[in-house]
Amino acid sequence: MNNNQLVAKALAAATDTVAMEIGVDILDKVPVMFKEQFPDKRALIVADENTWRVAGEAVYAHLQTVGVECEQPYIFTDEHLHAEWTFIEMLDERLAATDAIAVAVGSGTINDLCKLCSYHQSRPYMCVATAASVDGYSLFGASITYKNMKQTFTCPAPKAILADVGVMARAPKEMTAAGYADLAAKIPAGAEWIIADFVGSEPIHDEAWHIVQDGLKEALADPEGVAALRPEAIAPLVEGLMLSGFAMQAARSSRPASCTDHLFSHLWNMRDHKHNGVTPSHGFQVSVGTLMMCAMFDEMYKTDFTTLDVDACVKAWPSAEEIRSNAEQLFAGEAFAEMGITEMMAKYDDADEVRRQLQLLKANWPDLKARLQEQCYTYDEMYRMLSIVGAPTCPEDVGISKAQMRADVPYVRHIRRRYNMMDLGLRACTLDKWVEGVFGQGGIWHV
Repeated sequence: MNNNQLVAKALAAATDTVAMEIGVDILDKVPVMFKEQFPDKRALIVADENTWRVAGEAVYAHLQTVGVECEQPYIFTDEHLHAEWTFIEMLDERLAATDAIAVAVGSGTINDLCKLCSYHQSRPYMCVATAASVDGYSLFGASITYKNMKQTFTCPAPKAILADVGVMARAPKEMTAAGYADLAAKIPAGAEWIIADFVGSEPIHDEAWHIVQDGLKEALADPEGVAALRPEAIAPLVEGLMLSGFAMQAARSSRPASCTDHLFSHLWNMRDHKHNGVTPSHGFQVSVGTLMMCAMFDEMYKTDFTTLDVDACVKAWPSAEEIRSNAEQLFAGEAFAEMGITEMMAKYDDADEVRRQLQLLKANWPDLKARLQEQCYTYDEMYRMLSIVGAPTCPEDVGISKAQMRADVPYVRHIRRRYNMMDLGLRACTLDKWVEGVFGQGGIWHV
């Protein structure tokens, strides 16, 4: 299946987005797409000062040239603009005063603000993407900080998306590196979905799997070109990010695109982590989590599960009461303690279920291992790619010490009910050994 067929199939599977165009120097196509998807509607461009300068002003001019009525553009000027509820309230007020369709000209923050505010006003919106920095453009749901906690609010993805690769190639290198890391995370995330499917916890959604995975490694294959900001290398990256969002639309879940690799970022955001006074980008935090998971898989492959003592593992498995007590101790003092305890208990399995999973693992380990190795890059492979594009390659790059990252492992294992490879390791009594392999003597991040 070629790229055009893959995109067409992904759009057909998507629940919200009906039109997408990716190309170089195509801002002049915005009016055609707008008029096709929003006939007889007025447009309200939403941007910040940077995205207005690089694309918003041109989009505004193109819309007016062909006779699309436009509201006065809404341009955020706060230098600390981020996806936070204060800015939702500001944009909500502006959208409520008009029936115009928001045209989000920007990247993750502008898109998420327009996504949720348009939903609040019961209308669709359009996105003009300006950086290859996130997979959230085409994702249903918006990640917004509300009451000091990062939360995902359910809301439709944009009805129409236009991505000008020429504009994206001129974005700061850090943004493109962040997008590359976010896409690379789909590699270990896919391996963890294989495990969840294997044990029967969360079956693979076949259509969503193929939308993300079929062209994924090809989209990541030219890190040198991405680092050089060559449009021909950035275009497949952008397509991969968009396809990830369509897969999540199809599955109505983020499972096709993320797992433990993302949970480190979520944890640090919930703790309001700052590095040099600034919240590290989502993609940069995910870069570190992705490398951690590739290293964990490398350690996993050293375990011979065909000799696993299932009876001993089941005997060591804690009761639900013990798990709750452990959760209360683990999350004591955390702002998200109630959520953590709820999620931890939601994925508790009783001893009979643990036995079933481990017997399945023991009987089928060679085949499962081969599938995982085919799917997931080694740590060395992933390190090479991420370092070339300029993404973080160790915890300190995002302001987290190696000791802190090691200490965070129990939290990321339990802040989401999603079954992951660490859950399997915990049941098999091998997780501590894997973690020691990463952070112990001779590990990639020796503490």
